[in-house]
Amino acid sequence: MQGLITHTAVVVIGGGPAGLTAAYELSKHNTQAIVLEKAGKVGGISRTETYKSYRFDIGGHRFFTKVGEVQAIWKEILGEDFIQVPRLSRIYYDGKFYDYPLSLFKALFNLGPIRSTLILYSYLKAKAKKFLHLRPKPETFEEWVIDCFGEQLYRIFFKTYTEKVWGIPCTQIQADWAAQRIQNMSLKRAIINAIFGSQNAKSLIKTFAYPRLGPGMMWERCQELLESSGSSVHLNSEVIRVEHRAGHVTKVIAKQGNNTLELVGEHFINSMPVAQLVHRLDPLPPDEVLAAARGLKYRDFLIVSLVINREHLFPDNWLYIHSPEFRVGRIQNFKNWSPAMVPNSHKTCLGMEYFCNKGGDLWEMADSTLIELASKEIVRLSLGVSAGDIEDGCVIRQPKAYPVYDKDYRQHLQVLQDYITTFENLQTVGRNGMHRYNNQDHSMLTAILAARNILGENHDLWDVNVDRSYQENFTDAEWNALKRQKSAKPNLSSRPILSSL
Repeated sequence: MQGLITHTAVVVIGGGPAGLTAAYELSKHNTQAIVLEKAGKVGGISRTETYKSYRFDIGGHRFFTKVGEVQAIWKEILGEDFIQVPRLSRIYYDGKFYDYPLSLFKALFNLGPIRSTLILYSYLKAKAKKFLHLRPKPETFEEWVIDCFGEQLYRIFFKTYTEKVWGIPCTQIQADWAAQRIQNMSLKRAIINAIFGSQNAKSLIKTFAYPRLGPGMMWERCQELLESSGSSVHLNSEVIRVEHRAGHVTKVIAKQGNNTLELVGEHFINSMPVAQLVHRLDPLPPDEVLAAARGLKYRDFLIVSLVINREHLFPDNWLYIHSPEFRVGRIQNFKNWSPAMVPNSHKTCLGMEYFCNKGGDLWEMADSTLIELASKEIVRLSLGVSAGDIEDGCVIRQPKAYPVYDKDYRQHLQVLQDYITTFENLQTVGRNGMHRYNNQDHSMLTAILAARNILGENHDLWDVNVDRSYQENFTDAEWNALKRQKSAKPNLSSRPILSSL
């Protein structure tokens, strides 16, 4: 059944943090938008799932940023519903636990004198090669980590876990990803921190804000605010076609059950995976653009949420499981994120996170088999859980959770970027919209700037690179410099913007 054609100022594809932030920023300037979300709830990968009143993240989502405008939006939306959470996480490797950030003396005790000596030797060897320019600039994750930490530490604490997460050898992961996610860290700094108790690494904060009922609370509240201001959010609405003509997007068609929505807009903001976007374009792009889209890869993810009949388990927010004999990659203790996530204070809810590929053996396992696997692994990890403590569980699968930085991604992404920027009134934002492994606040930052482009400014969203805007390393000065970028023309389109539906 065909629906009525609706005219609107802005059409936003995707109801995750990026899409909702773009619509929210526009609403503050009296510009309404229609948001289309494929799923049955908002939030994307930052949503909160519920099972028998137990609430859990699709991965843990800290709320920490140095971008003042992102912080302001969080506060505007949730206000007093934020709690402050102390950060605690550890690494499990070879039957032992290691503090994260590294506690020098505990690490030396766990590793033993021989392995510790080898770590120090390989670290000094790597630094000597770097100082003498005997090593070329790192191109892969493996080269980057060895350059920073030495080969021994790389093989103990980085190689097995990273390959578990991405499903490909570290030699096929680009150094871009390492430089972004392991910021300003070195063995030298870890030793200093361990001895003197300081911790300056940008990616290692001690406390963070968190919505009382999980990150989905933020985006569900944002949806309410949008709808009360005249914008609308359509759930269960999958975009099936994006029509364009002469470098201008003209219409988006979405399927909503047996009905279709046809939205004619002045401006369009996309946060769905950019590879999917180009395949929805009508007419289709040139073959080389479609080939580039097919070349982009993603890592999928699933979480097995287990209800444990124990009031207290380990104190960490999450644990990294580096040992290759376990398939679980990370374990969340949601009660330690917020007590309100667990309805019964005498029980605990753990999220056993598995990184996988859609169509692979983990992804295709029956839910009951996955719950059995997760139950066996949590018992084997000796975290205080016995088989009789496990009462219940459920499984949530998340496709396209992480954009992969393989050796070809940069070339493919450049082709897509060059093509997308030929459209005068189309911008793409967020993690999947830009195929960039960023955090929630970086997605929000690109969305804020996209909205401000529509309102008359001129920001190059692709210039807001991940290294510079990573959540704990983006300075107020850099944000202010971005805000000073103004356009010589009133907005991205020569046509007037609609301020209401």
